[in-house]
Amino acid sequence: MRRPFELSFALFLLAGFLIGAILPMPWDTPRVSAETNTLLRAPANSIAPESSVVAASVELLDTTDNFELLNTACYVVHSLRSGDYSAVASVVHPEKGVTFTPYSTVDFETNLTFTRYQIQNLPNDKTVYTWGFVDGKDALINMTMSEYFDTYVFNVDYSQAPQISVDQINLSGNALENLTDAYPDCRFVDFSFPGLDAGKQGLDWCSLKLVFQPGDTCWYLVGVIHSQWTV
Repeated sequence: MRRPFELSFALFLLAGFLIGAILPMPWDTPRVSAETNTLLRAPANSIAPESSVVAASVELLDTTDNFELLNTACYVVHSLRSGDYSAVASVVHPEKGVTFTPYSTVDFETNLTFTRYQIQNLPNDKTVYTWGFVDGKDALINMTMSEYFDTYVFNVDYSQAPQISVDQINLSGNALENLTDAYPDCRFVDFSFPGLDAGKQGLDWCSLKLVFQPGDTCWYLVGVIHSQWTV
């Protein structure tokens, strides 16, 4: 005769398989607005006329539902992992673009903002931009987009982050965490590593926060915030 624990565990596994067969994985292609594909297909220096945007019959976005938000965030993370910047660009806000913050504190006067076309063309952009200052030092962060992404966006594989939260900051240090003030009408997903080397006892923690603004039918990426332990 099976013990109650063994029976419950078997039922739990069965339920998991059934749910997995019905629901999509959290990094399936997210919903995008009707104009997104049109704009991404257009030349980088052009704007698609309103007549070229075909209205799509899709349900309105439920901003209280975490599933679509998580799905979009995981899609961005896995696209970053594979270097598919066209996929990342498809989620970037078509008008506001996406702002990059190297150290927790959002400052729209110094943080750089890029359009979806610039994100799509990232591998070919050799321009050296000034992203701000290295925390605790006077040195400027002078990097190309690819270099910045390697250092301040996808410095570790966040698709394997052990901590993922919605609208909650997992880890923080001395830097001011002003995300909710800077993006008052947005939601965010925090991918965090409490530590990378056990010997450093958490003094090497880091996180990637993806900030999304709701559209009529989908979530738009408007902010990418890197955080890490600093002196």
